[in-house]
Amino acid sequence: VQLQASGGGLVQTGDSLRLSCTAFGLNRAMAWFRQAPGKEREFVAVISRGGSHTSYSDSVKGRFTISRDNAAGTVYLQMNTLKPEDTAVYYCAAASANPSSGYAPVRIPSYAYWGQGTLVTVSS
Repeated sequence: VQLQASGGGLVQTGDSLRLSCTAFGLNRAMAWFRQAPGKEREFVAVISRGGSHTSYSDSVKGRFTISRDNAAGTVYLQMNTLKPEDTAVYYCAAASANPSSGYAPVRIPSYAYWGQGTLVTVSS
């Protein structure tokens, strides 16, 4: 199982960026996490396998949107109004379990498959 994340880059405060994660054949909950320098990896957003359930961390709610195109095997993270504190390596992940279409876990231990990460840098 391979997850391929892309779309990171260097942007300025207030800019937008869209991350993509390709995960063919993984019809399960998908999430984005991020890890800033010197900090622990943290949850950003999750979407259930059917797309009906989403959840966001408080720090990105209202600015980020997670979506998925199951036919294309891709999950997206649209990031708007970026702030310097959004600077981090962003990782996509696929859930270990697949119990229901609405399953959308937010904890790291719930995820078994991880992409390699893509760096997002927001300058002030």
